[in-house]
Formats: sequence, C-alpha cells, structure tokens
Amino acid sequence: MLPSVIFDMDGVILDTERIILDCWRETAACHNINGIEEIVYKCIGTNDTKTRQLVCAFLGNSFDYERLRSEVSARFAKMTAVSGIPLKPGVFELLDYLHSKNVKTGLASSTHIDKVSAQLRGAAVYDYFDVLVGGNMVSRSKPEPDIFLYCAGLMGASPDSTFVIEDSFNGVRAASRAGMKPIMVPDLVPADNEIAPLAFSIQPDLSHVKLFFINQKIF
Repeated sequence: MLPSVIFDMDGVILDTERIILDCWRETAACHNINGIEEIVYKCIGTNDTKTRQLVCAFLGNSFDYERLRSEVSARFAKMTAVSGIPLKPGVFELLDYLHSKNVKTGLASSTHIDKVSAQLRGAAVYDYFDVLVGGNMVSRSKPEPDIFLYCAGLMGASPDSTFVIEDSFNGVRAASRAGMKPIMVPDLVPADNEIAPLAFSIQPDLSHVKLFFINQKIF
C-alpha cells in the first residue's frame, strides 16, 4: 500500500499561530494579565475545550473566559480581514508533488471543521485534500491519537504507513501515539529533548519535507 500523508493545519498549512499569539498578547495586556504566552504555547495543537481548560486553570474559574476568547477572535478577524491568512512556505510545492504521485492526503486539525473548511477554501488549498477532520469530530484532543486514527480510517490508510506533518508538541505526541510517522516542521517552538525522539524526521519547512520524501524514495 502506498504511504499516505496527513497534515495539521495551523502552523503547518496556514501561518496562523503567530497571529493568534499576538492576539492573545494584546488581549491579555488590555486585562493586565501577565505570562499568557506560556499558556498559549501549551494550547498549540489542542481543541477549544482543552484550550478553555488550560486558560481557566491559569486565570482561575472566576475569570470571564468567554469574553476573553471573544476579544481574541475579534482581533484575529480584524488582522486577517484585509490580506487573509498567509500560507506557510512550500505549501503548494509539497501538495503539488503529493498530488502528482497520487498520494492520499488528509488534514486533521484541532480547529472546528467549519472553520477548517472555510480557511482552506480561502487559501485555495481545500481541493488538495481527500479527507478533512476537525477537532469537533473526535472526543479527545491532541495529544491523544484519536483525530489521526479517525482521519486515517476515513482515508483507508494504515497507521504504520502514514506520515503526519505537524508543528506542535501535542501534534507530534498524538501522531506517535497513533503509531504513525511524525514529520515535525517546527513553527513557534523548536523540538526539545522530549519531542525530537518522537519525530520520524524534523525539517525546517515544507519544501524540505518534499526533498525528504524524494531523497528517501517514499513515493
């Protein structure tokens, strides 16, 4: 069976995570909240439910999380309204290569599936993917393996022959637990001594992922 590839979206396909971090910083500053960056880093790769749990644990349950989240979302919408969400380097180069090799390609994001679909369409990459899975479609978020196993099942792919392209620690953990081959393309946070051994390969960008596939004769 030809290997398959599953992508994460935020920080891998779309260059959203820096924008999101800036939005959290600005919102936190308006509320005199210090140290929000550390919590945002922990939230990378998780779904809305897990993000809420982590932020509330940091701020205390008496804090109005919904108001904070709404302000962050409003800032994100304003920042991306004019020029849209930028793509990460090498996106089309890698997707076109996989398409030319008839590789089954899925996307598994912790973001809600409606937002996933809308953002991929806006970036003109929606049609490259055979299967899309959003964080609301599984009960457990990354770092649990559920979303990748579900995506692979929909693709008819075997976990042990599936590559997962991820930027986050939680995503690499999830792919490893799913018995897949994580290729880490770090975004905001570089691999550390815990994550590096879990990755099948670590590459600086998606163009280098393409070269890795070619040099290793994967397809």
